[in-house]
Amino acid sequence: MKETFRIHFPLAILAGLCISIGCTVNMKVGGVAGAVLFAFGLTTVVYYGLKLYTGTAGFIRRQGDWGMLLIVLVGNIVGCLLTSLALRYAHPDLVDSASAILSARMAKGPLACFLLAIGCGFIMTTAVFFARQGKMLPLLLGVPVFILCGFTHSIADAFYFLTAPWEQVLQWPVLVLYVAEVLGNFVGCNLYRWVKPREKEALS
Repeated sequence: MKETFRIHFPLAILAGLCISIGCTVNMKVGGVAGAVLFAFGLTTVVYYGLKLYTGTAGFIRRQGDWGMLLIVLVGNIVGCLLTSLALRYAHPDLVDSASAILSARMAKGPLACFLLAIGCGFIMTTAVFFARQGKMLPLLLGVPVFILCGFTHSIADAFYFLTAPWEQVLQWPVLVLYVAEVLGNFVGCNLYRWVKPREKEALS
């Protein structure tokens, strides 16, 4: 486990930073353009071979990878936190934008965010699957698709939530909602393996 932490945790932190960059440009630009430019974050993760929760959850083995997946998730959140702290100082205008995103998520509630996260997870695993074969178009299209659909990405939301005012984010209901998104992403990331027999065998 120590070796797994040493290898994957730094890569996960950097992946969180890359996704945070995508979140930042999305908040700054907005609309279709912001959604398209967000793809830079995930493209960077794929090209550098970084460890992102939604790019890892759909490829883990049934035994042996759960600790690694947790390390990746925590590392992603740490990367988002570090980026958030820097941008709170450098771009204080982002705080209001992040607050609005968090408020919108809370208005939907945990169940809706869980269901929306399934859609995001499915898109992300599909995009990464093709990217690993050198086919980048699904990746470039998949990111704006999940954003414009309003699907929830747990690592992107980690950045949005951590950039919101502390009095807004440091509440138990926010944690419950976030856990629902993490679980929803996991379900979506693994839909293809639960349906296709070949992928079921690969899990064994």
